[in-house]
Amino acid sequence: MGAVTALALLIPAIVAALVAIFGWRPFTAWLAPVSGLVIIGVGVVLAVHVLDVGPLAAFGGQLRVDALSALMIILIGAVATITTTYAVAYLRTELATGATTPKRARIYGVLVQLTIAAMLVVVTADNLGVVWVAVETTTVATVLLVGHRRDRNSVEASWKYLVLGSIGIATALMGTVLVYFVSRHSGGDPSNALNWSSLVERAPRLDPDALRVSIGLVVLGYGTKAGLAPVHSWLPDVYSQAPAPVAALMAGVVSAMSMYALLRFKVVADLALGAGFVRSLLVAAALFSLVAAASLMVTQRDYKRLLAYSSVEHMGLIALAAAIGSPLAMSAALLHMIGNGLAKSVAFSATGEILFLTGTTRIDGVRGLLRRQPFVGGVFALSLVALLGLPPFSLLASEVAIVRAGLSEGLGWVIAIAITVMLVIFTAVVVHALDMLTGGEVPPVSAPDVHITSLTGRAPFVVGLVAAAAIGVSIWPIERLLHAAALVVAR
Repeated sequence: MGAVTALALLIPAIVAALVAIFGWRPFTAWLAPVSGLVIIGVGVVLAVHVLDVGPLAAFGGQLRVDALSALMIILIGAVATITTTYAVAYLRTELATGATTPKRARIYGVLVQLTIAAMLVVVTADNLGVVWVAVETTTVATVLLVGHRRDRNSVEASWKYLVLGSIGIATALMGTVLVYFVSRHSGGDPSNALNWSSLVERAPRLDPDALRVSIGLVVLGYGTKAGLAPVHSWLPDVYSQAPAPVAALMAGVVSAMSMYALLRFKVVADLALGAGFVRSLLVAAALFSLVAAASLMVTQRDYKRLLAYSSVEHMGLIALAAAIGSPLAMSAALLHMIGNGLAKSVAFSATGEILFLTGTTRIDGVRGLLRRQPFVGGVFALSLVALLGLPPFSLLASEVAIVRAGLSEGLGWVIAIAITVMLVIFTAVVVHALDMLTGGEVPPVSAPDVHITSLTGRAPFVVGLVAAAAIGVSIWPIERLLHAAALVVAR
């Protein structure tokens, strides 16, 4: 099984090398979706193994795969497949219209695969220091991807992301280093002082006062990278300026890597400090995120920024579930991560089609989308339905589970605030969506004649939405894995 784990890490690295050597060509472009499918397959194989045998350690304990890791590998593969498949048509159009160059397309292909490889390291590394390095690698790679177009707005957004993301990740590094010293002073072996499995065993012996400081820094640092308010200001600029497949990848799964890291640290903190300390931090971040998202979505005029603030909302809901911390809440958090990843990757990919069709990202520049382009309009509409937590999509089940878990843990006031704010968000999105989908006509803008998204390119949109709906109807395919993954991080 160690070889299977290594395969997941090597596949995107190999594809990156091939793109670097041969450039962005049809055969190298289609290797990326194949890589995503292989990652899904590897995740399924590892999930079966950990459910039947238990956690898997490889390469001297440096890599460790448990149920949570396997679930995240499958999610990474699914989002990667959707976004890289759409990127084939997206970049083909940019190359044909001169919006990008073969050199920049080559760099794009390499950076996307490096981002995917780094995410796989995040979820398979046992050492929390290695997790930090891998998260930082995703930051560097996606900074360059955000500036892919090299125009003023995209470069400005990438610099803002670099500065604020670096501050966040540097803060997380300080917290991680402090955790190392706390672990060492508890008598831990220097060689595994940052290994999550070792920290969990030694948690009751860790110095509580020093650990509070370190965990506070970790929550602030990784919370910045995840896009939790009040340190979320980089996110709408980045998601609105990034190429549609990049925004889809970042919103679908890159931000989830920071939440994954937070969950790993939270387990150690809960064992050493009790549930109250991290709960207070995450409840505050969750409510800030929901309120910030609602206040800015009501008056939003850009549909990509609207989706970006939706990401702030959903990261806040995942943080709220993590704050509750019970097995039910953690199952809801992970299910929400999956549902948001699938729906957001489809929604942001659809914005690429809308931009090619209308030439604008302004909401008031898009009208009658369902009449003009039924497939694109239908996909965008259904992805918004999924993100709003309406049936039959899985976010409904996860949100109901978060409410139930919060009420059972005595957090009724928090749940009441969250529901109230979510109703505001629901109303704002519906109003904006109705204008875009069914509103009166605006002066048409000719789409590029060279832009054709083939049936093969459109299929992942449908598959992503069907998967989100199927999980919402019945979580049977992933029920056992989801339950086992939740127990890994539940208190």
